[in-house]
Amino acid sequence: MVQAIRDEQITRCCLRVVVAQYHPKKGDYAANIARIGDIFEQLGDEKVALDILTLPETATSGYFLEGGVREVARRKEHLFGDLQQEYLKRRGLDAPLLDITLGYYEEYRGAFYNSALYATLGNGRNGAGWQPGIVHNHRKFFLPTYGVFDEERFVSRGRRVKAFETRFGLMGMLVCEDAWHSLMATLLALQGTQVIFIGNASPARHFEGKEPGNVTRWRELVEAISSEHNLFVVLTNLCGFEGGKGFIGASVVTNPFGEVILDGPLAKESLLRCELNLEDIVIARGDNPLLADLETGLPDLIAELQEIGRG
Repeated sequence: MVQAIRDEQITRCCLRVVVAQYHPKKGDYAANIARIGDIFEQLGDEKVALDILTLPETATSGYFLEGGVREVARRKEHLFGDLQQEYLKRRGLDAPLLDITLGYYEEYRGAFYNSALYATLGNGRNGAGWQPGIVHNHRKFFLPTYGVFDEERFVSRGRRVKAFETRFGLMGMLVCEDAWHSLMATLLALQGTQVIFIGNASPARHFEGKEPGNVTRWRELVEAISSEHNLFVVLTNLCGFEGGKGFIGASVVTNPFGEVILDGPLAKESLLRCELNLEDIVIARGDNPLLADLETGLPDLIAELQEIGRG
């Protein structure tokens, strides 16, 4: 059982998000589905009003699996079915709708991907016309092959980044290194994304300061994405140890003004609640219309990119 929910700064609006800093059991898909079920049950026990539950990269298996990826990889339909079954088992057949984002290793036509799923779980009779099902699946675009990372040996890379419609508005997803390339968040912003969910599995490193250097860097990164594009960013990190490598936790949520509204604990399992006032996006973009300026200059930028692409 993860640590009980902590309330952070609660704003006046109503997109209620719980960030699950989580340590999956390495290589055990079934055990991790059951642990996610424990979270479903805990949310129900605590009577938390909730719209979206978000979990980190590779939440169903752990990250450093190398050749073991094929043992835990699932088709997105299989994963959705397991999550839906677990949710209804833990919360009852009349369970309210719950949106969930989480990372997993995906199998598709014999290839494997480091993917993130966004789905709606629960009983569709309570959903005002919105039905349970898969909403979107994002495949990690940038696969690190440096330091302790060697992803591209074991998984294929995705080739698209796309905003998608949910019952709460337009959302986007990125996985770990995707977010280090500023163009990825820019593409989502230009498509109208209001909230970017980033799943992450970042081992702690660079210990020169008061916290691991990559904790500081990630916080700065999501602040920059939010302040440039005036949208919310929800960064959810793995925690715990795999093979001597400790994941940092320290999940972060930033608002459209580039301010941190949730700062999770270092390397500790916990559920963290915050609320996202989507009206703040309109206010922030009125005060600082960088995205509008980008849209104005977009045709010239596209021409530059095409020229670069031609070599």
